[in-house]
Amino acid sequence: MAELIAFFSRRDENYLNGTIRMLDIGNTEVIAGMIRELTHADLFQIEPMQKYSKNYNECIAQAQADQKRNARPELTAYPDSIAAYDVIYLGYPNYWGTMPMAVFTFLEHFDFTEKVIRPFCTHEGSKMGSSVRDIRRICPKAVVDTGLAIRGGCVKQSGKDVEKWLKTGGWVSDNRRD
Repeated sequence: MAELIAFFSRRDENYLNGTIRMLDIGNTEVIAGMIRELTHADLFQIEPMQKYSKNYNECIAQAQADQKRNARPELTAYPDSIAAYDVIYLGYPNYWGTMPMAVFTFLEHFDFTEKVIRPFCTHEGSKMGSSVRDIRRICPKAVVDTGLAIRGGCVKQSGKDVEKWLKTGGWVSDNRRD
């Protein structure tokens, strides 16, 4: 069974455990790396052509504006095809209650009929938000698991949660602050 990890992640300034911190690697990318280590799936990073600001407050304002106008930002690249993949692990940070709009662009680009989509997201308290419902709406002929939600401030300690989710499927994490 062929698997793909497609993810959007944000480095630079991020909100973690009540403070803004600079990250060299985004939280969602950390989780994508853990999944890759455990599954050996192919990896693809979803990147918008127009990058968000490195400044956290400017970034969230840009992300909210994108969402309000239902934007579909152009991406820098796409996989050639997803036809060979049976399972797609789809990762993203929770932006204003759902996925970043670049992830919507990615999902609308391909036909996910009969694919299994296993969503995972990073957040600071809002968990999956409406993202699973949004994925199911965009990809009605896919099998969409309930997903894995990891608190951004806990990503480095979440290896066991990721491993359990991969083994059981459909499990939603309720990470607590460590």
